[in-house]
Amino acid sequence: MKIAFLTPEFPHPKTGKSGGIGTSIFNLSKALVGLGHEVSVIIYGQDVDAYFQDNNIHFYKVKNIKVKGLSLLLTQNKVARLLNSLYKSGKIDIVEAPDWTGFTAFVNIKCPLIIRQNGSDTYFCHLDKRPVKFKNKFLEKRALKKANGIISVSAFTGHLTNELFGLNRAFTVIPNSIDAQIFTPEHPNNNTLRILYFGTLIRKKGLFDLPKIFNLVKEKHEDVELVLVGKDSGDVKTGGASTWELIKPLFSKKAIKHVHYMGTVSYSKIQDLIKGATVCVFPTFAEALPVSWLEAMAMEKAIVASNIGWATEMIEDGKEGFLVHPTNHKHYAACILELLENLEKRHQFGVAAREKVKAKFSHDLVAKQSVAFYKSIIDCV
Repeated sequence: MKIAFLTPEFPHPKTGKSGGIGTSIFNLSKALVGLGHEVSVIIYGQDVDAYFQDNNIHFYKVKNIKVKGLSLLLTQNKVARLLNSLYKSGKIDIVEAPDWTGFTAFVNIKCPLIIRQNGSDTYFCHLDKRPVKFKNKFLEKRALKKANGIISVSAFTGHLTNELFGLNRAFTVIPNSIDAQIFTPEHPNNNTLRILYFGTLIRKKGLFDLPKIFNLVKEKHEDVELVLVGKDSGDVKTGGASTWELIKPLFSKKAIKHVHYMGTVSYSKIQDLIKGATVCVFPTFAEALPVSWLEAMAMEKAIVASNIGWATEMIEDGKEGFLVHPTNHKHYAACILELLENLEKRHQFGVAAREKVKAKFSHDLVAKQSVAFYKSIIDCV
């Protein structure tokens, strides 16, 4: 099968920085190629129009057209022409795109189009309790309505998306995935007790609650440090340009001395940091099915994560990790402390978490599920 992914991001040196959407496409593409399928990735918002091939994947960089008031529509038409050309020449059979900002709302193509719900702007604004732009909601709803098929990375995301847009669209749950052979467990002889958060520094991921949680941990345990890794971002609520600068004053004088913000690091460096962590924390309010959790789980790390919606589809509380609401600071801190002080429980959670990843979130398994879905849509169109 010849599968195309249309995306605003992909983690490759020639295509710029990438977040969760790009990482999930990368993992799936790698597995699809390994199973003998042909993959093309079309990335818009690029610096130039270009084509290159790497690791048996065809890459098409698309430079956006900039004309005041018409940029989006003209770029959509440009992408549609490219996709139709690839389809006509037999280079692709089907296109998959994310739901984020509804880019495909006015992309009119002749081949089947799949939307994979990793979380729309409407979805994240709802979870983050802030208003969504009318334009984004309109485009996202139109994109969902015109798609030939819908995949959702979690049942929670699929049902909530239907509710928010007033839709009753059928969807198939196929989760995000990782290559568990790359994210392998390693337990270095390190006496440092280290709490690790990795992901964007942004309010919706609980970064304004994490300092209050760590302050409580620090009161009970002297020998612990907090490491933060990820891109800094502005804060919509306050208008501040840096979340890191906004949260620094929230740490106690005692705690801030043991907080280390490393900024953005390479993909390989992330693995080293996870290996060195005692506990990984994800106190987020808004996700769909985060790849970062899967990475920590695959590396047998004890996790304390949010208990909202999607979380129970990934982790069973008390078996593969602890799930706590991010605003319940005392309970969250107590769970971290329990894991810091209990090596046996950390090991128990970690082993169970890796087994869960291999059984449900393996990239080969998810690729096979995705191909079966693609075939079912092609057969019906």
